[in-house]
Amino acid sequence: MNLSLLSPFFLAGVPGLEDVHGWIALPVSFMYFVSLLSNFCVLFVIKTEPSLHQPMYLFLSMLLLADLVQSNSTVPKMLLIFWFNNREISYEGCLVQMFFVHSFAIMSSSVLLAMAFDRYVAVCHPLRYVTILTTPLIMKIGVLVVMRGTVLVFPYPFLVKRLPFCQSHIIEETYCEHMAVAKLSCADVRINVLYGLIAVLSVGVDCLFIAVSYTLIVRAVLRLPSREARYKVGNTCVSHVTVILVSYIPALFSFLSQRFGIQMVLSTQIIVANLYLVFPPMLNPIIYGISTKEIHNNVIKFISMLIR
Repeated sequence: MNLSLLSPFFLAGVPGLEDVHGWIALPVSFMYFVSLLSNFCVLFVIKTEPSLHQPMYLFLSMLLLADLVQSNSTVPKMLLIFWFNNREISYEGCLVQMFFVHSFAIMSSSVLLAMAFDRYVAVCHPLRYVTILTTPLIMKIGVLVVMRGTVLVFPYPFLVKRLPFCQSHIIEETYCEHMAVAKLSCADVRINVLYGLIAVLSVGVDCLFIAVSYTLIVRAVLRLPSREARYKVGNTCVSHVTVILVSYIPALFSFLSQRFGIQMVLSTQIIVANLYLVFPPMLNPIIYGISTKEIHNNVIKFISMLIR
């Protein structure tokens, strides 16, 4: 019998900075509150405004929903650690959290790829945009996004569940990251490492296709006759490129720090690696709210109605 099944794990939070956990909680709480407010606001506006029922905004809704689920699966527990020193998480709870964190991270990456495809069609094949990105196709893409994230990450909990944990149950993280948990085992974890790399490579494929899409987009923009047209078309892609950078850079750092041990103070490594849990959910709706006129105007209208 695996005794680890009976033993909870303990999340260390940010080791070395226990005395200032309360201060760390302040910006995290603020960002979490802003992310909840901004995401729900933008999602509500997209749902209730018929003019926003377009492929670009439907894909944005998928991204915001994935961000919300990922954030809500980690940040509340993170705040319990920082505010109340509540570090314990049940074995089963840890596996569930692990599944949600990683599966919705892959779903977010899949949606970013779908959004890149949307921008490619809009810029490179504008006359065929409506006939290519039909509602049935968008629904199929949404189903594929969910299936891909679920199928790729489904083995994670089972790969961890087979491992014995003979000694430490202290996870030096703020959440149950797959490799951070697996490294606590007293058994061989090479299968976990290899499968983790396969799952991450799928995100690398997304990045490759996104890069190809934007290479074609840039070529198409440069061929436009007028400077004003180039600016107008290019401006429609700025928000998406910014969201890509906000989403991928912290996630890439988290992956590299867990697998290859980037030389850095542990507390700094954990803080930076966890940015992708709080930054993208907070910044994505703000980026689109500021840079997209349709969303910006409707959000302002919605807030004005609430104030009245």
